[in-house]
Amino acid sequence: MTEKPPLDSNEDETWLGEGQSQTQLTTVCGPDGVETCDADRPAWDSKIQYVLAQVGFSVGLGNVWRFPYLCHQNGGGAFMLLYVFLLLIVGVPLFFMELAAGQSIRQGSIGVWKHISPKLAGIGYSSCMVCFYVALYYNVIIAWSLFYMGNSFQYPLPWQRCPIDVTTNDTVKECAGSSPTSYFWFRKALDITNSIDETGEFNPIMTGCLLAAWAIVSLAMIKGIKSSAKVMYFSSVFPYVVLFIFLIRGLMLDGAIDGITYMFYPKLEIWGNVQVWRQAATQVFFALGLGYGSVIAYSSYNPVHNNCHRDALMVSGINFMTSVLASLVVFVVLGFRAKNIALRCVAENLGLLSLMSSHESNQHLVGPGWPGINMTDPSSVSIAEYREWYSHHSSMVGPNITDCSLEQEMNKGIEGTGLAFIAFTEVMALFPASPFWSTLFFLMLLNLGLSTMFGTMQGILTPLMDNFNLLGRHRTLLTVSSCALGFLIGLLFTQRSGNYFVTMFDDYSATLPLVIVVIFETISVAWVYGTDRFLDDIEVMLKWRPPVVYKYLWKYVCLLAMVGLLAASLLRMVFKRPTYTAWNQTTASEMTLEYPGWALAMIVLLIVVASLPVPIGYIHFTLKNHVVRDTRSEEGRCQEVHRELYNKCSSTEQLDSNFQHRVPSEEEEAHPRTAFLPMGNEHYRLLPQQEVEDDDDDEQDTVV
Repeated sequence: MTEKPPLDSNEDETWLGEGQSQTQLTTVCGPDGVETCDADRPAWDSKIQYVLAQVGFSVGLGNVWRFPYLCHQNGGGAFMLLYVFLLLIVGVPLFFMELAAGQSIRQGSIGVWKHISPKLAGIGYSSCMVCFYVALYYNVIIAWSLFYMGNSFQYPLPWQRCPIDVTTNDTVKECAGSSPTSYFWFRKALDITNSIDETGEFNPIMTGCLLAAWAIVSLAMIKGIKSSAKVMYFSSVFPYVVLFIFLIRGLMLDGAIDGITYMFYPKLEIWGNVQVWRQAATQVFFALGLGYGSVIAYSSYNPVHNNCHRDALMVSGINFMTSVLASLVVFVVLGFRAKNIALRCVAENLGLLSLMSSHESNQHLVGPGWPGINMTDPSSVSIAEYREWYSHHSSMVGPNITDCSLEQEMNKGIEGTGLAFIAFTEVMALFPASPFWSTLFFLMLLNLGLSTMFGTMQGILTPLMDNFNLLGRHRTLLTVSSCALGFLIGLLFTQRSGNYFVTMFDDYSATLPLVIVVIFETISVAWVYGTDRFLDDIEVMLKWRPPVVYKYLWKYVCLLAMVGLLAASLLRMVFKRPTYTAWNQTTASEMTLEYPGWALAMIVLLIVVASLPVPIGYIHFTLKNHVVRDTRSEEGRCQEVHRELYNKCSSTEQLDSNFQHRVPSEEEEAHPRTAFLPMGNEHYRLLPQQEVEDDDDDEQDTVV
């Protein structure tokens, strides 16, 4: 981009006094350090194709089932304000940094960070490792969506009512103790064990669904961005269509307004809670897909002068608005669900009261003197009326009569798979034409998962093909082999205890390694390459200079925020032993268990393996550079010795030419003079220009 002093071709990297690298972003080096041509590099067919790809990758399942839960648990509107604040001062600058680096260097994550600083080449390999972790369990969620979508083509839906035990001709005990949707999820879909220690056999249906999911990913990516981008037109747009349809349908439901009110009601006191800041920063971090290398990979296929700053603002804004839209849909549905549960509670309690009212001693509780309680028509009693009655007479009724609170039901936070495969399926079973809504919902989850999956796989394949020519020449084989390997390792998640491993990977395999990766990315750009020089390069690329505030955000704010997030996450792991939620078949309920020792060791191993390439890359380069320096200094000494010998040899030959007919003495015959080995051209001493001209004059005189 901007002109910089050329580097010595023998030096891999030069460190300035201020800790900056002299590497230029404009010089694109191949794996052997040779400048390569980008003429044959794939490119996006249009800007809309690229934007859909970036939006499709960043907008994923987390926007639908993680962000609404965090709003729900952390003060509603107050959490949204905190999220927007962190998005502007941390998320957008880091997202812009990755876009600019990928677009200017036109390489994947490995090539970009190796180019900026060879000592930090391990950053790209860590990104690839984390992408592989995420791809392993993310495709399992896609397989679950395929399973549920396949079961949606029947009426009534299979999770609409409890099955009958043929041996006892009664409702299955596990289903009666929980709910039809919970039973279908834990027993029919997962056939889950009671803990992670009980592995169980493979689930054949889920194994087949996982194979189908990997086959879809392989076919969509087999031709690189040319094939996956065409799929993006549908997979990135379709979820928005479904979300708007669900929002319009949900607003017509009873309880929808209660859900939205609960969502936006701000609780500003949560701003004083450190854990809320940690959760908000983590959500910003994962929502934009920072550190995966996929953002860099996608932007590397852009034209050099594309306005990546506008892209960063646009994609971040779309991502946030998608989270808000998804939260509206979720809270509308949860409001409807909570009101239905509360009304059922009122009806059941009034039914018990009607039995109690048959005893004369209890007539005063529900008699005609008490306004608002119509025992002849319980459906006419509202939740507010029942709660007012209960607040006055709770001490006079037995323990069988309970409070029925809409807020209490809304306070039961549901996230992740519990939201998608239990709460939403329960609501859709209440809709007219429930199979249609169920198919639509799981088709949306499938497309959300696939668009993110394409970006994740691109974060693995692009760096490998850019840095290893052999892999680059066999793109199709690499894609198919990667998907096959992912399927084989993914069999870990299709055993009966597989859901517990999905939870483990989701909670621990990516969080800490990605934060470490982004910390080193920021150090590489802000302190090694230098923010001023980076902004100079962006100015040449965009034809205008970004605001100087980015300099201070990259150097201080983003870096300190990431270090703080890393420290908070580590402290939480150390002081709070990692736990997971298990399903107990006997009690038909969920319970929280601590991970056993071998599972903790597996968690540590996952984190270490993903983070290890960064220090290994640094040590490897340092040792390699040390060996190269020693070799060069040895060669320099040899050259000096050769020059000395050559000069002595020349003067000696001059003397010997005058005495060539002299008979050697007896002493000389006893100790003959050592002969010199022939030397290459690089060892000859260059004569000054004046000496060369004098020699030419002498030659001309001799000829004359």
